[in-house]
Amino acid sequence: MNEPLLSSIRERYQWALGQIAGAASRSGRGPDAVRLVVVTKSQPLVVVRAAIEAGASILGENYAEEAAGKISALQNSAVEWHMIGHVQGRKAGLVAANFSMLHSLDSLKLAARLERFCAEANRTLPVLLEVNVSGEGSKFGFVAWDERGWPDLAPALAPLTEFPHLRVRGLMTMPPYFDDPEQTRPYFQRLRRLREFLAARLPHADWSELSMGTSADFIAAVEEGATFVRVGQAILGPRPG
Repeated sequence: MNEPLLSSIRERYQWALGQIAGAASRSGRGPDAVRLVVVTKSQPLVVVRAAIEAGASILGENYAEEAAGKISALQNSAVEWHMIGHVQGRKAGLVAANFSMLHSLDSLKLAARLERFCAEANRTLPVLLEVNVSGEGSKFGFVAWDERGWPDLAPALAPLTEFPHLRVRGLMTMPPYFDDPEQTRPYFQRLRRLREFLAARLPHADWSELSMGTSADFIAAVEEGATFVRVGQAILGPRPG
């Protein structure tokens, strides 16, 4: 193991945990209410191994094929792998086979493909529904930026809660990037309000999880109710290349 690399990642990992604990306390929650997903997208195996050695227990990946290679190479059953990026339908089998959770379910068509692969593997996949609360055209997710449309959104999402091998656990979003993380708060607050709205309209499903916040704004996200934060470069450093 590269000791300087491990030491720097461990220090930043512990710093992130401390920031999460403080933000959780400010929102009236304990530190265990928030889980840290260390984003290993585009990072080489030596960095991923160092992250695991430093204590990371949940790793997040954006690309199914890249992640499958890492999972196969590392063979570490103590680590959870979460798919956090957009999933093309033809990659649904890789997601169903390799991940403990999907944060980015964004269509009924993808849900149907995942259901088929999960049924064949006789497993249930926890999923979060990705919603677009900003209106940015570059973002994926179900349209949710206009709260006046939420009464129509609820019945559109209802079929996603009925698949026997997919278990809806909550929502995920990617807000716009701002230099000042305070500017992300309205988007995190909107996601929290949407969670409350859907919990009232579709009470048979579990809406307890909110995946929001990245290296740039995870402290604000925790203060606004995140249960998962997705932090990469603030812990692992810049991605190569």
